[in-house]
Amino acid sequence: MNRVRLRELGITIGRYEAGKNNAITDVAGVKVGHVTLNETKEDGKEVRTGVTAILPHGGNLFKEKVVASSYVINGFGKTVGTIQVEELGVVESPILLTNTLSVSSALEGTIRYLLDQNSEIGDTTGTVNVVVGECNDGYLNDIRGLHVKPDHVCDAIEAATSGPVGEGCVGAGTGMSCLGYKGGIGTSSRVTTFNGKKATIGALVLSNYGKVEHLRLPSNKLVDEERMPDGSIMIVLATDAPLNERQLKRLAKRASFGLSRTGSHASNGSGDIVIAFSTAHRISHQPKEEETTLPFNFLKEDGPLISELFEMTVDAVEEAIWNSLCMATTTVGHQGKRREAIPYDLLRQLK
Repeated sequence: MNRVRLRELGITIGRYEAGKNNAITDVAGVKVGHVTLNETKEDGKEVRTGVTAILPHGGNLFKEKVVASSYVINGFGKTVGTIQVEELGVVESPILLTNTLSVSSALEGTIRYLLDQNSEIGDTTGTVNVVVGECNDGYLNDIRGLHVKPDHVCDAIEAATSGPVGEGCVGAGTGMSCLGYKGGIGTSSRVTTFNGKKATIGALVLSNYGKVEHLRLPSNKLVDEERMPDGSIMIVLATDAPLNERQLKRLAKRASFGLSRTGSHASNGSGDIVIAFSTAHRISHQPKEEETTLPFNFLKEDGPLISELFEMTVDAVEEAIWNSLCMATTTVGHQGKRREAIPYDLLRQLK
């Protein structure tokens, strides 16, 4: 049976319309690429892992940065680059997602990609701040094998496209589990109109948290589960609304409500991290000497659109998580461990 997204089950979340692809790529310019590693090695090791790259735009991100922020729901994670994002309020690299022990490969691969693009990095200008997020896929993946290599990361970046986004057991989501079932990559979007213009929110998640008992559905049947770490989730938010870094942090905080709707309580050992960026403005790495201020207009704080964007974010994050479950397929991996695809009859209770 082919897996389908939540809306194909007749279930919609919230009152706002989704974008054309119901994906983070509905924010114009945003691209997503995956490299999926799903194989059995000669020594019998099962590889169920990969890399996912999110590009805020298709240009040179080091030279044309975007306004950004991050938010830590629970900090049991090994992200890279978020402290500089918090300090300077910009993202200047693709955002990479992978497994916990492959963060260094994701970092190296992205650095190599950016060095090839920009000969001045580390020479006539400063170094580059790369953003990497992770979740632990060691239940299904031979995580000790360090199978993700820097070349895989470059390939994911170069494979990034706009339009529909692969979900479920793809890229970084290949070996992830969610709420006791097979999880992975999920995405969704919401659109509204203000002052005659459209504003879009897009969410992409890497879901790897929770147990069956946390799934808040009426007929949810509890099953005996092997004891395993609490898990994590990475949430990436994109918008074309003209938000500054402080407003993006406010937006990122709202992702926690979408997460909690699915049953998460941000367990002690769960790394729940949000990265949010706006494509409305690009900030030059080398502004003209006479430019001492940025000629940007940002959204009014007391305008009605801010609250609309908050609500859209909550809905998009929730639906992205359900899509990660809907699209994932039953997977057998490391040491014969198994994660079943979530039954659609269970999800139909969301109606």
